Amino acid sequence: MGVCTTLHTAAAAPPCHLRGFYQHKQQVLFYRNTAYTPRCGRAHSAGLAVRCSGAAGETVVIGLAADSGCGKSTFMRRLTSVFGGAAEPPRGGNPDSNTLISDTTTVICLDDYHSLDRTGRKEKGVTALDPRANDFDLMYEQVKAIKEGKAVDKPIYNHVTGLLDQPELIKPPKILVIEGLHPMFDQRVRDLLDFSIYLDISNEVKFAWKIQRDMAERGHSLESIKASIEARKPDFDAYIDPQKQYADAVIEVLPTQLIPDDNEGKVLRVRLIMKEGVKNFAPVYLFDEGSTISWIPCGRKLTCSYPGIKFTYGPDTYYDHEVSVLEMDGQFDRLDELIYVESHLSNLSAKFYGEVTQQMLKHSDFPGSNNGTGLFQTIVGLKIRDLYEQIVAEGASSPLKATTTKA
Repeated sequence: MGVCTTLHTAAAAPPCHLRGFYQHKQQVLFYRNTAYTPRCGRAHSAGLAVRCSGAAGETVVIGLAADSGCGKSTFMRRLTSVFGGAAEPPRGGNPDSNTLISDTTTVICLDDYHSLDRTGRKEKGVTALDPRANDFDLMYEQVKAIKEGKAVDKPIYNHVTGLLDQPELIKPPKILVIEGLHPMFDQRVRDLLDFSIYLDISNEVKFAWKIQRDMAERGHSLESIKASIEARKPDFDAYIDPQKQYADAVIEVLPTQLIPDDNEGKVLRVRLIMKEGVKNFAPVYLFDEGSTISWIPCGRKLTCSYPGIKFTYGPDTYYDHEVSVLEMDGQFDRLDELIYVESHLSNLSAKFYGEVTQQMLKHSDFPGSNNGTGLFQTIVGLKIRDLYEQIVAEGASSPLKATTTKA
C-alpha cells in the first residue's frame, strides 16, 4: 500500500484560499463540496511536505460499470472472495454506507458522487443516470488521490433517505474497485483505471429479471414495470451503455439460443468478451488459442438436462477492437462437474488446478452460479488477481520515490 508521510517545516503557512487541500491527522484530503470543507485553522500554521511512495506503492484501481440490478453486488462478492476475506461495511461508521472493505480491497459505490439528492433530481427533472446529477470533478480528484496512496473523505449517498450524508474517511487499499453507473464515462477517471469491466445485460433478460423480481416479490403490475424500464432507457442508452466500448472485459448476458422463442430468462447465453493487447491481461481460451471452436461437453463427464450446454470460442471485433470471445449457453446441473470444463480452458490465472470449480462451489448460493454469469465473473476475478500481482511485481523491480513539497 502506498504510504504518505506529512512532514512539518518552518516555512510560512499555505493560504486558506487553496480550496480542497488541507492537513488533517496526517492524511491528505480533497473536497469540492463546500458543505464538507472544514475551516482553515491551526492545521495550516506551518508548511508541510507530503512524501509518497511511487509506482510500487500505488493502489490498483478497477472499474465496474453496469445498470442498476445487473449483478454488480454479486460480482463484488465473488471478486473479494478471490483475494480472501469477506467484504463488510466500515466498522463503526455510517450504517447506510455503500462502501465495502475486505483484507485487500475497498469497494466504493459511485452513487456517492451524486451531486443532487433525490429531491434535487426530481426538481430538475433528471435521473441519477444523467451526468448533470453527478460530480465527476470530485470523483476524479478522490480516485486519483487514493491511487496515489492518499486518504480522502468521500461523501455518502444514502439510498434509504435519498439524501447526501456526511462523508467517511477512505484509506488507500491495495485494490480499489469503483462500481456504479459511470466509472468509464469521464475520460479522466477512465485513465486512472488499471482494468475495467462492463456487465451488459440485454433488454430481454433485464425485462425478464425485473418481472420476476418486481411482480413476484413486490407486487408491481406488468404495466408499471414496463413504464419504469422505458423511463430509464433514454438516459441508459445515452450515458451508460456507450461505456462498454472502453471496457477491457465485457460480460454480456443474452437469451438462450438453445430454446426457440424463450422469453423467461431462466436459461442464459453468456459471452465473455476480452480485449486483446491489454497490459497484464491474457484472454482466456478454449482448447486452442485463436481458433474458432464450438463444443457441446454434455456426455459421460458432464451431466446436462434439457436444453443442454454449448460453448463457443473465437476471435472477433468489438467496437473496432480485436477481442477473444468465450461463450456459454445453458446451465450446469452439477457444479462439481465443472472441473471437466475448467480442464479445457487455458490462461485462467488460477493458483492451482480446480480453483475455478472450488470458487464456484464455495458460492453456489450466489445468483448465476449454475450458468455463465457466475463462471465468467469468477474467471475475471482470477484474472484481476493476476493483474494486481503483475503490477506489484513490476513496481517492486523498479522502485520510484516521488516527493512533493509545499511550503
